[in-house]
Amino acid sequence: MPVIRSLDELTGLVDRRTGLYVRWSMGPATDLPGLASRDDLTGIPMPGLSANPLDVESWWGERPLRLWAARRLYDYAHLPRVKDGRVRPWLLLGKENGRGPDNEPLVTDVEPLGWVDQVVIEEATEEIARQRGPWGPLDRSPRRGHAA
Repeated sequence: MPVIRSLDELTGLVDRRTGLYVRWSMGPATDLPGLASRDDLTGIPMPGLSANPLDVESWWGERPLRLWAARRLYDYAHLPRVKDGRVRPWLLLGKENGRGPDNEPLVTDVEPLGWVDQVVIEEATEEIARQRGPWGPLDRSPRRGHAA
């Protein structure tokens, strides 16, 4: 599978195509045979792969597309640390088939497009760090000193 090697390359893809998603997992070889995610809390299988949409929402307006792409990656960059070190992001085309318990799209008719290189995640993190807001990834793992 090809590798997306820069945030600018990913931004260009988002600019040219619709129906793109990023999925954090061990990859298409693991995901495509069953084409179903499982709810981590209940273990219930869901009708599609949970993924993050990369299509730009209308409320984003004329803001930079590079920042949009960075934000979409940054939000889940904690997953390799909290789930499994082999989890990596990959880009796919797909069709939404429902929503999971976190309101995430469940995607079917999946066409893998490429791995997202770790360098892209680092660039996304740097892009987010330049913003004024106190953003943080959607990391739910317990931290020392905080109640679980």
